[in-house]
Amino acid sequence: MGSSGINAEYMGAAELTQLLKDLRGYFDTVSKARTGQIVRTLIDRVAETPDSLQKCVDLCLESIEWCRERKRNFLRQRIESRLCAFYRKQKEYTVSLKQLHKTILEVKKVDDKQLLVELFLEESRIQEALRNIPKAKATLVACRANAASIYVVPLLQAQIDMQAGRISGEEKDFKTAFSYFYEAFEGYDSQEKPDIARSALKYMLLSKIMMEKPQDVDGIIRGKLPLKYAGPAVDAMKAVSKAYKKRSVKALKLILKEHEAELGRDPVIARHLKDLNGALLEKNLLKILLPYKRVELTRIAQLIELEVSEVEQRLSQMILDGSFRGILDQGNASVIVFDDEPENKSYTHAIGTVEALEGAVDELFLKAKTLG
Repeated sequence: MGSSGINAEYMGAAELTQLLKDLRGYFDTVSKARTGQIVRTLIDRVAETPDSLQKCVDLCLESIEWCRERKRNFLRQRIESRLCAFYRKQKEYTVSLKQLHKTILEVKKVDDKQLLVELFLEESRIQEALRNIPKAKATLVACRANAASIYVVPLLQAQIDMQAGRISGEEKDFKTAFSYFYEAFEGYDSQEKPDIARSALKYMLLSKIMMEKPQDVDGIIRGKLPLKYAGPAVDAMKAVSKAYKKRSVKALKLILKEHEAELGRDPVIARHLKDLNGALLEKNLLKILLPYKRVELTRIAQLIELEVSEVEQRLSQMILDGSFRGILDQGNASVIVFDDEPENKSYTHAIGTVEALEGAVDELFLKAKTLG
């Protein structure tokens, strides 16, 4: 944008919005491609300013109306794509999906695959936020199908890889997730996007921990590329890996509290670490309960270094889930452990007998038919 682009870096959201309005007369004198580049750049500049989400939404809506008046459908559809992303960040998922589906139907008619890739990617993100993982995966497949037939710029490819990694993580396929996060990390690094690259690196380390390979974390951190991103976020993930290697629920809880800014505010990391904490607690409880027939809750809490209420709640859940055979004796504040029942193979043997008889009957029928 020439000198306008340089000056825009030092403007606030209000000044940038006014600049976009003032330039509309100038847009009539330049090409549509140039106009689109300037409008999208200014919207991105506004988005980079603090607390500007609502201003971005208002600016997009106003720009969409201007595009309708001037019949600039190509630019309007791209601004609508940005608008859906801003709605998602505001957690206005229903509004965002409604606008998104309307735009996708329109874009499909002109077969603009580049924009379809961006729109399907955005829908996948929204569906993931709504915890509709099957739908998020389906829209991501549509995104990648359209991307396969066109050239995808490295930054957009990194975004697709990042989303694919997140979906794989939700499906507990952390080996595949790690591969996608690694590709995304390299892509963001090559495009000089340090903040998002750091997030991809955190997800890589998280995947290794969730794969029960915390020992690999140190090796990844010491790599040539990850060394550039050393800092509190990477240190937090390293601390999590150390706590997991020790199999200490207490240490893991302390780390989550200590590094709240790096771990708790990221919904992806917070969600997976919550699952990790629960799984680790369950394994430790089963290990402690193994030699007992009856044990007091206070003793279990003392051994595992947690509150009695937390131990009781988790044991109740394990009994309901069937992962632990026993009951809680509320009167004596203790746990009664049942012996494992021997596996009853009567049903399996009966099925085998029926299958064998079925084969014998078929053979007798064929012989009888031949003799007849």
